[in-house]
Amino acid sequence: MIKFRLFTLFCLAAFLWNCANTDSTAKESKSDNMAQFANDEKFKDAHEEPSPTELSSSGSMIEFDTPDGQTGSAFAILPSGETKSYLFVIHEWWGLNDNIKQEAQKYADSLDNVAILALDIYDGKVADNPDDAGQLMQGIQEDRAKAIINGALTYAGDDAKVATIGWCFGGGWSLKSSIIAGDKAAGCVMYYGMPVQEKEAIAPLKADILGIFAENDGWITPEVVTNFETMAKDAGKVITVHQYDADHAFANPSSPRYLKEAAQDANSKALAFLRTKL
Repeated sequence: MIKFRLFTLFCLAAFLWNCANTDSTAKESKSDNMAQFANDEKFKDAHEEPSPTELSSSGSMIEFDTPDGQTGSAFAILPSGETKSYLFVIHEWWGLNDNIKQEAQKYADSLDNVAILALDIYDGKVADNPDDAGQLMQGIQEDRAKAIINGALTYAGDDAKVATIGWCFGGGWSLKSSIIAGDKAAGCVMYYGMPVQEKEAIAPLKADILGIFAENDGWITPEVVTNFETMAKDAGKVITVHQYDADHAFANPSSPRYLKEAAQDANSKALAFLRTKL
């Protein structure tokens, strides 16, 4: 009798483990975390080392408290007068490098009386090759990234309206940042970033979405984009999607895959969208 009970318990444990493992695999297959591609050699090959950029900006690094008892940082370009309008710029998997800071300056030059915060999700770490970038992306702690975003939201103030924009890794975190922003969220621009996969995840979002994607993207595929657009609309969100006959990272001027005409059109649409929100 004892042996039979032990055998039964063993079978039950094996069954539960198998179910848990199956659920985990299912969740991983629908992951919204770009880190799933960090060891993909084709993904790394699609992200050649960024070209050096000579930074010409009026911005500077700032620090702010984060709710986990630490401090966060951002490259800030602040208007001369007071403002309640903020744009959070989220970097690619390379980190907060000069390319992103220069992009932040472009938006500062193009948006009236808007404070630009290019958030440092990597806490000061920057990569200049795909292997290191992949390790940084894999090393992201979700709770820490959210603490940095929440710290920036507190820095912006209770009455702030906050739009977000990001590319690739930053595209996914642009969406997550807007979700976290709650009632402060003013608009979300995401360039070829992995979107959230579940309707429950997007339900709290209060901002409209502008999605910019590449039809030839082997990771944020047209199927991923279509599923996301359908899910967002089913959840009652306002979303506009533009897909270009281009490759992943086509809008990055420091990438060999930069496609000028498509990038200029996408950037024009993003700027027009942000002007209506801030």
